[in-house]
Amino acid sequence: MDPAGLIGLAVALGAIIATLSIEGTSPMALMLPGPLILVWIGTLGVGIAGNTMQDVTGAFAAIPRALRSKRPDPAATVETVVGLADRARREGLLALEDAAKDIDDQFLRSGLQSAIDGTDPDDLRTILEDRIATKRAQDRSHAKYFMDMGGYAPTIGIIGTVISLVHVLKNLSDPGTLGESIAAAFVATLWGILSANVVWIPLSSRIRRISDLECAQMEVTLEGLLAVQSGANPRLVGERLRSMLPPAAPVKAAA
Repeated sequence: MDPAGLIGLAVALGAIIATLSIEGTSPMALMLPGPLILVWIGTLGVGIAGNTMQDVTGAFAAIPRALRSKRPDPAATVETVVGLADRARREGLLALEDAAKDIDDQFLRSGLQSAIDGTDPDDLRTILEDRIATKRAQDRSHAKYFMDMGGYAPTIGIIGTVISLVHVLKNLSDPGTLGESIAAAFVATLWGILSANVVWIPLSSRIRRISDLECAQMEVTLEGLLAVQSGANPRLVGERLRSMLPPAAPVKAAA
């Protein structure tokens, strides 16, 4: 699991709580039912209104994967594909049928099976590219939903503040509670800005980043499968695929 998402969230919340403590404000002072309901539930409502229910359920289903997903390892994929290319060159493509069953990567396994079944290389490329495009579009839809929520939340918070200030202005005859009432009025704005910049927008960015990494690995897999299907030299296959990897993911050269 890549812990960056959970670590970042914990650091941000810790900084907020520390600031409240330094300023002498109890975190419980922000736990006002009205602002909490308006900002969190209201933002959820307008988010649903701007999307389809399939978008909403898919986006929330993507949260655990975004936070707990393991960083893709394209270097390991390269080594697997090079091994397949070497075996295919020595024993033929049909010899990979048993090996395909032991591959955990579903995209690689299904693509390899299609190649073994004799799918035309151009058709195989089209099929795999379509799968990558579909995944990328789906992930972008999930990320967009949370980015939308990040845009709505501050405005919903301002609405809550305006509602509270209207109540304050109606009770100017009681100056003893004026300061406390005004302070409480701005809690909704605080929750709107906090939820947008600590939860919704970072979550959207996290989903998009994980998607980019996964799609990049799938693109490496695609090129590797086509090379295996064509019977290319394993050493050349390795060099070709390694050239597609980012500098942060180096691999050992094949012997």
